[in-house]
Amino acid sequence: IEAAKGWLAFVDADNYAGSHDQAASLFRGAITRDAWVTALAGSRRPLGAIVRREVLSITYATSLPGAPDGEYVIIQYKTSFAKRAAAVETITPMVDKDGSWRVSGYFIK
Repeated sequence: IEAAKGWLAFVDADNYAGSHDQAASLFRGAITRDAWVTALAGSRRPLGAIVRREVLSITYATSLPGAPDGEYVIIQYKTSFAKRAAAVETITPMVDKDGSWRVSGYFIK
């Protein structure tokens, strides 16, 4: 949860490049910094500022589709944005190569 909160602070502050820099090596290897900034600016920025975010579910996993085996936590948040009242954010921290928890995935529905 702490890894997710720290990473989301970058995203919430529109520091998309910083969120890429702080992500897991798996994440950084899957998408370039410039592509991530462009993608997030196009999908997240239009939603506006965070109004409220609360945990819906937390699930531990050791395997995920399309990802190497490892330690993952899938966290779903019920989130309200200034320009979208209801959304679900899914953020997936994982244990990175150095043993630190870092975000390996982020999606908004």
